Amino acid sequence: MKNMKIKTYNESIDLGDGRTITLETGKLAKQAHGSVVVQMGKAMLLCTVVSNYEASNVDFLPLTVDYREKFAAAGRYPGGFFKREARPSDGEILTMRLVDRVLRPLFPKDYHSEVQVMIQLMSHDENVMPDALAGLAASAAIQLSDFPFECAISEARVARVNGEFIINPSRSQLDNSDIDIMVGASADSVMMVEGEMDECSEEEMADAIKFAHESIKIQIEAQERLANAVGKKEVREYESSIENVDLEKTIHDACYDKCYTIAKKGTSKAERGLAFSNLKEEVKAMFSEEEIEENGRLIGKYFNKSQKQAIRELTLSEGVRLDGRKTDEIRDIWSEVDYLPSTHGSAIFSRGETQALATVTLGTSREANKIDMPSFEGEEKFYLHYNFPPFCTGEARPLRGTSRREVGHGNLAQRGLKGMIPEDCPYTVRVVSEVLESNGSSSMATVCSGTMALMDAGVQIKRPVSGIAMGLISDGERYAVLSDILGDEDHLGDMDFKVTGTTEGITACQMDIKIKGLSYEILVNALKQARDGRLHILNKIAQTIEKPNADVKAHSPKMVTSRIPNEFIGPFIGPGGKVIQELQKTTGCTIVINEDPETEEGIVEILGTDQEGIDEVLSKIDSLLFKPEKGNTYKVKVIKMLDFGAVVEYLDAPGNEVLLHVSEIAWERTNNVSDVLKLGDELQVKYFGVDPRTRKEKVSRKALLEKPEGYVERPPRSDNKGRDNRRGDNRNRNNRS
Repeated sequence: MKNMKIKTYNESIDLGDGRTITLETGKLAKQAHGSVVVQMGKAMLLCTVVSNYEASNVDFLPLTVDYREKFAAAGRYPGGFFKREARPSDGEILTMRLVDRVLRPLFPKDYHSEVQVMIQLMSHDENVMPDALAGLAASAAIQLSDFPFECAISEARVARVNGEFIINPSRSQLDNSDIDIMVGASADSVMMVEGEMDECSEEEMADAIKFAHESIKIQIEAQERLANAVGKKEVREYESSIENVDLEKTIHDACYDKCYTIAKKGTSKAERGLAFSNLKEEVKAMFSEEEIEENGRLIGKYFNKSQKQAIRELTLSEGVRLDGRKTDEIRDIWSEVDYLPSTHGSAIFSRGETQALATVTLGTSREANKIDMPSFEGEEKFYLHYNFPPFCTGEARPLRGTSRREVGHGNLAQRGLKGMIPEDCPYTVRVVSEVLESNGSSSMATVCSGTMALMDAGVQIKRPVSGIAMGLISDGERYAVLSDILGDEDHLGDMDFKVTGTTEGITACQMDIKIKGLSYEILVNALKQARDGRLHILNKIAQTIEKPNADVKAHSPKMVTSRIPNEFIGPFIGPGGKVIQELQKTTGCTIVINEDPETEEGIVEILGTDQEGIDEVLSKIDSLLFKPEKGNTYKVKVIKMLDFGAVVEYLDAPGNEVLLHVSEIAWERTNNVSDVLKLGDELQVKYFGVDPRTRKEKVSRKALLEKPEGYVERPPRSDNKGRDNRRGDNRNRNNRS
C-alpha cells in the first residue's frame, strides 16, 4: 500500500521580537470549506469554516462562531463528575463574541446561508494566550473558502508594560500591564476594540489601537499569501435578495418626510414606536393584498431604510436626535442608594429610559469565582453578574438561561469596575445588576449602579466609575458624535462605543465600528466627548453618594484577617476539623484558612455580623499563639483540680493551659491541693520554661511568695540508688536456693 502524499502550505508571521506565528493548511479537516492550523510557540488552534449552499429561510445571517479549549491541550482532565467537555465557559463565550463581532459585518447583507466557524485549542502553551489568535485563525480559514466575504481581517492583543507596547503578550506580561486591549481590524479600518486600562488617557488608548493595527496588517498579508499559494477559490454564487427600484422610490417618497417629522418631535420610545408603526401601516395600505403578498418583505425593508435615512439626516443637518436632545447632551439621571434593606449594598441608577438595580454581597475567599479553563486556572475575588430579563424592553419571550450577550455585558462592566477595588480589600465581592428598563446602554448603567452599590456597601473603592455609550453618524463628509445613545441610535448609527472611567482616565472600553476608514481624529474626538459625558455622570453620582461609607452596614458581615505560623494551622483546625467547626458553631462566624504560598503562613479569614463572635475567634488565635517568656510573671485561673496539682489557664490566653504542680503551690508541704486552691481562683505564677527533668512547662506560685523563717530545703535525691538496688535484688530473686 502506497503512503498517501499530503501537500501542506505554510506561512509565517514575524512579530518582530523573535516570536513567530505560523499558518498551515492541507493536513487537517480537508472536508471543511476552509481549514487552517495557527501555531505560536507550542499553542495550536484548528479553525474550520463551513457554509451551506442552500439559503436558510431567514432575513439575517445565521452565523455561529464556536471557540473551545480542549482540556487535553493542557494535559488536564475536565473538572466535575462527567469527564467530558460540556457547555462553554464564560471565557470561551467572550472569545466567540470577539470573533463574531468582526466577522459578521463582512458578509453580504443578503447572504442567508448557515455559516459555522469552529475554533478549537488543540495544544496549549502557558506563555501564549490563545484567544488573541482566534480572530486570525477564523479569517485565514475563510480566505481559503469560497464564501462571499469582503476582506481578510485579524485580531491582536496589545499590552503596555513599563511604557512599551507588546503584541500578543503572555499572561505574566499581562499581569504587569496597565493597558490590555483586543483590536480587530481589516488592512484599512479598525472594526472592533475591547479591553481594560489602568485609568489611561484618550491619546494613550488611540496609540495602543494604532500599534495593534500595524501588526494586524502584517497578519493579513500572511493570510493573503497563504490563500494565493493554495489557489484562491472563486466566490460561490448565491441567491441574492431581489430588489425593486421603483417600489423603493414609491415608499421613500411616501414616508421619508413623515419619518423626518416623527423623529423631530423628540418623543419617548413607546410614543415614537407607535407613530412609526402607524405610519408603516399607512404605507402598507397603499398596496393591494396581492402586492403585499408578493412584496411584503420588501415593503418592510424599504420603509425601514427610509426611516433610518430620515433619522440620520435629522441628526447630521440639524444636530437634533430622536428624543429631542443635542448630540452631546446626556439624558436625565436619577439615582438612589440603600434601596434594599437586607442586602449588603444596593443602588438604583436611571438614565432616561434605562434603569439598573445593583446589589453587592460580601463574603470570604470561599465565595470566590472559580475559573477552570485549559488556558487559565484561578479565581476572582471581585466579579459581576448582569441579568437582562425580557420585561426590561416590554417583551415576553422564553427564558433560556444566561445568554452570550449577558455574559459579554457583565464582563465589560466588571472590567470597568475591578481596577478600583483596592488590593487589600479583605472581602470577596459579588455585584449583581438587574436591568429593569432598557433603551440604550444598560451595561453602562450597570457600571454606574455598581459603583454606587459598592460605596453603599462600604467597599473602599479608589474612585467612583461611570460609563457612557457613544455613537456616530457619518455620511463620509459630515459626522456627528452622539453622547449617551438610545437603542435606536445604536441600531441606525455607524459606531457603538462604550467607555467607562474615573475622573483620572479610562478603565474599560468596547467599540464596534460599522463604517470603513474611521479616522483617528474622529475616534479621539469621540473619546474626548465621552470624557465630558463621563464626568457629568460622575458629578450626578456624587450628589447621591460622594464616597464609600466608612464601614459596612450593621447587618453586613465584618471581615477580619489574621496570620498564624504554619505549625499552628493543624491545632487551630483540630482533628477532623473539630476545633474550627466548634468555634464556628459557638461564635456564629465563618472561618476560612488559606496558606500563603510564599511564607507558608496560615491566613485566617473571620467573617461575622457579631463583633463579640469575631473577638472570640481572635482571642482563640491569640491564645494559640501565646508563648510565655521564661522568668516572667503571669495571671492564671484554676480550671481543674487534680491530686498532684491544679490545671491553670493564662488569663491573657484563654484555652492555653499549664499544670501548677502541688510542690509549687506553697513553701509549706501541701497534702491536698484543695486546702490552698479552689476552682475559679485567680493567682500569679512565675514561668520557668521547660523543666529538663519532666520535659514539661513549669510554673510556680511559691516562687512569688516569701520563704518562711527557718525553712529548710529538702535534700535532693541521690540518683535513686536505693531503688536501683532494690530492683537489682528483685532480679536475683530466682537465684535464691
